[in-house]
Amino acid sequence: MAWTKILLDNLDKLHTTEMGIERMKRNLHFPSRDVEEHCKKIISSSDCQISRRGKNWYCENEEVIVTVNAHSFTIITAHLKKKKDG
Repeated sequence: MAWTKILLDNLDKLHTTEMGIERMKRNLHFPSRDVEEHCKKIISSSDCQISRRGKNWYCENEEVIVTVNAHSFTIITAHLKKKKDG
């Protein structure tokens, strides 16, 4: 999709806030402040599925969902996917 290309072409504009860093570190159990770079790697990886719903992009692989505001390129949050029982 064209909007997926927009996100991937603007990876250098992705950023987050201090609160976002702390929230993502907590949600991902990620001890480093480099959680923003970690999210960029997830988004740019070939196994990442990107969808857009409303004002946000949802970028997900097998383990993580990263939410990005489509207008400001702000990484809002990231969290681990729930494990399916079975």
